[in-house]
Amino acid sequence: RNYSKTYKTPRRPFEKERLDGELKLIGEYGLKNKREVWRVKLAVARIRKAARMLLTLDEKDPKRLFEGTALLRRMHRIGALDDNKNKLDYVLGLKIQDLL
Repeated sequence: RNYSKTYKTPRRPFEKERLDGELKLIGEYGLKNKREVWRVKLAVARIRKAARMLLTLDEKDPKRLFEGTALLRRMHRIGALDDNKNKLDYVLGLKIQDLL
């Protein structure tokens, strides 16, 4: 079985602005700890990375068509994107709050 990281700790541990933002998210969404914030942040980063990679391909590329629609369908299913937003460009605009 291949194991992969589920969260990524911040580069700068004591950045005031980031700490305040994380604490606000924890309070707003009732999270248990910072690790839950970091986990969602990594998930959003991976989704956006996949969308960036697909956007570099040609519009008629079969990989972009197949994986792009799969990615959009996944985002609609979990409620991160509205049903009328059917473009990969909208995936790039995702924020942590959209997945929480």
